[in-house]
Amino acid sequence: MLTGTEVLTTAQMRAIESAAMASGQVTGLELMERAGRAVAGHIRLRWPKAGCVTVLCGPGNNGGDGYVVARLLHRAGWRVRVLGTENMPGPDAAEMKQRWAEIGGIGPLTERGLQGGPESDVYVDAIFGTGLTRPPEGEIASILARIFGRGGDGAYHCSRVVAVDCPSGLCMDSGKAPALPPGRGTFDSPARLTVAFDSPKPGHLIGLGPMLCGELIVADIGLIQWRERNLASRGRRPVRLEAIWPRFDIPDARRIEFSLTDRLGKHPFASQHKYSHGHALVLAGGPAKGGAARLSARAALRIGAGLVTLAPPQDALPEYSSPPDALMRRALDDGDALRGALDDTRINAACIGPGCGIDRAAALLAVLLPTGRGTVLDADALTALSQDPGLMAALHGRCILTPHGGEFARLFPDLAEKVEATPSQWPAYSKLDAAREAAARCGAVVLLKGPDTVIAAPDGRARIHSAFDIPWLATAGAGDVLAGIITGLLARGFQPLDAASLGTLIHAQAARLFGPGLIADDLSEMIPQVLRDLA
Repeated sequence: MLTGTEVLTTAQMRAIESAAMASGQVTGLELMERAGRAVAGHIRLRWPKAGCVTVLCGPGNNGGDGYVVARLLHRAGWRVRVLGTENMPGPDAAEMKQRWAEIGGIGPLTERGLQGGPESDVYVDAIFGTGLTRPPEGEIASILARIFGRGGDGAYHCSRVVAVDCPSGLCMDSGKAPALPPGRGTFDSPARLTVAFDSPKPGHLIGLGPMLCGELIVADIGLIQWRERNLASRGRRPVRLEAIWPRFDIPDARRIEFSLTDRLGKHPFASQHKYSHGHALVLAGGPAKGGAARLSARAALRIGAGLVTLAPPQDALPEYSSPPDALMRRALDDGDALRGALDDTRINAACIGPGCGIDRAAALLAVLLPTGRGTVLDADALTALSQDPGLMAALHGRCILTPHGGEFARLFPDLAEKVEATPSQWPAYSKLDAAREAAARCGAVVLLKGPDTVIAAPDGRARIHSAFDIPWLATAGAGDVLAGIITGLLARGFQPLDAASLGTLIHAQAARLFGPGLIADDLSEMIPQVLRDLA
């Protein structure tokens, strides 16, 4: 079974914490102490020379974590200033607040209070955690503007911010950030470090989350083992999300790589016959449109499909004669010709869209989709799909749609509008929600591309791939290569969700290995190195 790093929604995380405490095997005070110890420990690892720290503590359990951080850093020799709210927190947070009060004072958590003290080496944001239900307002919004906004000169107010669980105000189910008060700039200054607990949340990986969280550390506070031992054995495991190739530090985060190695490293040796590795058909366009399809076909071949056939119209066939010679070519002028080609049942996967032309894609989809073959729909095929409800109705569970944001808006305009809407309360409707709803609606896997790629299956399973660290991947033709990689994996027998997920991982890692200056042609040539590294 393909596995990865588990991602939990905020509601799932709260349910797990409540169940663990109700079991009597752990108390809220113990979890709070462990969380605060993790944050304090990572602060000391990054800045081993004790300095001055300001800890901002909110009214809930996140504030309780902050009081623990303050106490432990004080014990380690740091000069600690604490600003907290006056309202009475819950019993666990109140106990941690009292333990700190026996050591040091607590100033008012106001903008004036923040500005009034000496400048600190580190600011700890323990105001709001993952349980926030609406965007911050009033005085707290002004404080967040001071922490996470820019001044009039464009400079950040606080250069070293450590966020407890998440930057305050960030919706952890959507990655959306609140608007700051008028005239206070934008919520765009990242934390230097975010220490989350137990599992990453969707908001750490999508939307503005990867930018605002800075370096993300996920600390084990003892719930993972409890969950595996108790909830899983009772069949109560939460709905699973997975993060593939995450940018953060978490134990066993590379587990998906070994699953990939198992699937790619052992499968080719089960049989030496090329058809056991599948036959992929890349449906290409007419004259002067061949570049995109050639990129897709080359990628399908590199990922290990046994045969790959490029299929343009007859009048464009000479344009497809360039290397690699391992590619097969076959002229397919129309739907009737495609129907005849598909009589060969060894053709088990198809890629349609890159450079195909909208009208040609529509005609070929009408023949291809009813066969039930594994099919990757990209580019022109997605546009054709958006214009024909009959084609949309013909989608099936072995189809993979690979839209970018604009294509997704044409396919599912109502869902795209909900993602773009300004939320009045958290959790906001997210890119993850939209991809899942789209997959359920059309009955196919939806791979919604971007630096935060979300891959969703019709049954609700979803995977998140964060690639904010490789901006050079945003280059012409990169999507055509991704479509080809996924098609090759489909041909090799991978299930659609796995093919889309692994294809995204390999595609991104190829770009990471090459580095800046990448063009789409380079991606396929890096695939062998990616597979060697994984093996």
